[in-house]
Amino acid sequence: MTKKELPRLTPDEAAQFIHDRQTVAFSGFTPAGTPKAVPRGIAARALAEHAAGRPFKVNVITGASTGPSLDGALAKAQAIGFRTPYQSDPDLRKSINSGETQFFDMHLSRLPQDVRYGFLGPVHCAVIEACDVTRYGEIVLTSSVGAAPTFCRVADRIIVELNRYHPSFLRGVHDIYEPLDPPQRSDIPLFKPADRVGQSVIQVDPAKIVGVVETNEPDETKGFADVSDVTARIGRNVAEFLANEIRRGLIPRSFLPIQSGVGDTANAVLQAMSENPHIPSFQMYTEVIQDSVISLMRQGRVTFASGCSLTVPPPTLNGIYEDWEYFRTRLVLRPQEITNNPELVRRLGIISINTAIEVDLSGNVNSTHILGRSMMNGIGGSADFARNAFLSMFTCPSIAKGGKISTIVPLVSHLDSSEHSVSIIVTDQGVADLRGKSPAERARVLIEKCAHPDYREQLRDYVAMAGNTHTPQTLAAAFGMHIKASRDGDMRGVDWSKFQ
Repeated sequence: MTKKELPRLTPDEAAQFIHDRQTVAFSGFTPAGTPKAVPRGIAARALAEHAAGRPFKVNVITGASTGPSLDGALAKAQAIGFRTPYQSDPDLRKSINSGETQFFDMHLSRLPQDVRYGFLGPVHCAVIEACDVTRYGEIVLTSSVGAAPTFCRVADRIIVELNRYHPSFLRGVHDIYEPLDPPQRSDIPLFKPADRVGQSVIQVDPAKIVGVVETNEPDETKGFADVSDVTARIGRNVAEFLANEIRRGLIPRSFLPIQSGVGDTANAVLQAMSENPHIPSFQMYTEVIQDSVISLMRQGRVTFASGCSLTVPPPTLNGIYEDWEYFRTRLVLRPQEITNNPELVRRLGIISINTAIEVDLSGNVNSTHILGRSMMNGIGGSADFARNAFLSMFTCPSIAKGGKISTIVPLVSHLDSSEHSVSIIVTDQGVADLRGKSPAERARVLIEKCAHPDYREQLRDYVAMAGNTHTPQTLAAAFGMHIKASRDGDMRGVDWSKFQ
């Protein structure tokens, strides 16, 4: 029997399939692979409903952050009631921190299985960006995978946003694999970053696809800032530490796969690693494949990259497509529960390098909140890797806001990765190796190696005030620096005697 052609829809027509208080799951992982036209259609519908005096909000689940046409447009339309698992849009962040949108921050590796388990409720519709879709229900994704396979599996209906900007020859770069759920779950047979364990397409029942919206739009991905003096110093400190670990025999001379976070510091770290002559060419087993990785692949310093998304600006992505014969054997895109899977992170011996907002004197890391209450982006996948890595590293500048804020504090105002998951802290000042050290020893090395000189004496005074104890903390003063920052906008000059 011949399958019928899939119906074509406009974005506004597609939005009519989505109703108030329903849960909508969108493909994408960062702006890469994120639908754009349909979310704008949903936002327009929300504005029209609100103008007519009717409520309209949807619950939004994605793989990670998205772009302004999704999170931004829906937030501006006051159309998001609930959001998970991660975001980075300024309008959505404002909505979350004002209480307008309820946000659930969670580990990215957990999202797909929690959706399958039903912990987040039913998914009424999945909106999936694709570079190809067939009437037999084969969906070929674009520049990311995220949680799209699971969304397609559990959703009542699927809308495909067919984006002609991405060539159909991407078929083959994706490795689509979903583990079975307990008690049927078995091992994931992946033993090297370049191994493949799944199939190249998402296969769905074509009857679930209610329509296809055709577009031609680039990913809304921006480039990163040039390497600054501070990020360059952080990068060199990371590279020199890893090179020394190789010399000491604590890292194999053949090296290990690298996972790197996203952003300016991550770019600087990878650049510094590539420039260090004592670090061999290496492979990436990570979430986000960003600009610096592509540049290093062209230089031969990164020999293979396994990730969840190609998060690069359009000119870089166009260059990849133009040189596809070179890149197609050096790249693979997987679902986030595979890229971030604890079993695989532990098996492959990942060196994990992520960023922190602040670090306390025990080595606990806050990567999500400002002064303990205002959400920045979310925990993302950092803890998926940190807890299970061969070596868990966190980086941050030693100061922020022109020196008014110290990133090394007595006690973090919000905890995301505990001291038990953190091995190495790196700032522009130096490297604190926390392995095998007691809490008191950790405090000393963090102050002397990582804290900015303007804050070292203040932090030493805090430790002295805590006295001789296993963990040098005092509840009365632990947030003294945060309290001063809240009051004066500056952490310098805390008078510890007022807290005694």
